Amino acid sequence: MELWANVCIWFGLAFLASLISLKIGLSVALVELVVGIAAGNWFHPVVTDWVSFLASVGAVVLTFLAGAELESKVLKQYWKESIILGIIGCAAPFGLGLAAAHGLLGWDLRASQIAGIALSTTSVAVVYAVMVETGLNETPVGKLILAACFINDLGTVILLGLIFTHFGAWFYGFAAVMVLVLPVLPRITRWLLKRMNSHPSEPEVRYLLLLLFGAGLLASKGGSEAVLPAYLIGMVLADTFLQSKELVRRLRASTFAFLTPFYFLKAGSLVSLKAVWISIGAVLVLFVAKSAAKFLGLWPAGRFLGIRSKVNFYNTFMMSTGLTFGTISALYGLKNGIITREQYSVLVVVVILTAIIPTLIAQRFFEPKGEERLQFMLERKESKGRKP
Repeated sequence: MELWANVCIWFGLAFLASLISLKIGLSVALVELVVGIAAGNWFHPVVTDWVSFLASVGAVVLTFLAGAELESKVLKQYWKESIILGIIGCAAPFGLGLAAAHGLLGWDLRASQIAGIALSTTSVAVVYAVMVETGLNETPVGKLILAACFINDLGTVILLGLIFTHFGAWFYGFAAVMVLVLPVLPRITRWLLKRMNSHPSEPEVRYLLLLLFGAGLLASKGGSEAVLPAYLIGMVLADTFLQSKELVRRLRASTFAFLTPFYFLKAGSLVSLKAVWISIGAVLVLFVAKSAAKFLGLWPAGRFLGIRSKVNFYNTFMMSTGLTFGTISALYGLKNGIITREQYSVLVVVVILTAIIPTLIAQRFFEPKGEERLQFMLERKESKGRKP
């Protein structure tokens, strides 16, 4: 009885978020975060093991789908922009976040380093969910934003590893498997997809899930996170899925309907409004530090790269989001005694606020629509036309 009551509560919250999203026209991912915050503070739904499991699977599959949007031709065309924006998007908030935590809040150096790493992230999960809902995932601008977000979060993983993680045998084993398997994975996958031939039991989906979970196991054993290999696998299989769009559509539909609501609702439910109020000064300092660093780093870089104004604002705000790797970094610090529970609460609140506020601003004021979605490409063509 208790199990099914809990199931009804969580799915009721997911359904409520969908209705609100339809009514007000905002991304359902954003609404799910807000609904999760409200539920966590006033109704206190129980975050059971199965809720955490579905949330974790949702994050992995959503990250994989985001990587699968990045065809090789897009990466080749926008590699410079992706790398520049991704590195700046990671380095600027890491430096300013570390300085703010250490200099203004008086946190010790190691705790401040965790703060800087947690604030350096973007959120591929939130960004991809918004891209799909708005249709931007099919445009060059959306693909560029996703690629830059990946570089940003890859930088966060590297920072956490270089500063804190011990690279043992499992990590090197994980890295070796990725290096050996990723180049041949498209050929193996194409061969399997041809022979599975869309059987009603969905063997293609089961194959992909087994692949993601196996890679996630190796990544976890190696001190990394399951979402990282999921993104890499999605990227190397992106061209393969150009011929299997129906498979991607089916996987995306089941993921958005059944898995991602738990990811976003659970993330929101972790926010304690009481903790926010008690530590409001620290929350504001770190939120402003991250937001200012992202804006002052990314917006000028976007203009330098020739991205037109409205699209540049949209990209800057979307890359200012944070969720998955931010909370992962904060939890790593808490589990290893680097930060206190109070510091952890502050960081999680800031990370989730950055998932909500920049997304809200981007969608309300700067979302490219109609012909604006082609302006980035027009700018590039015009720039090439001016070259001698």
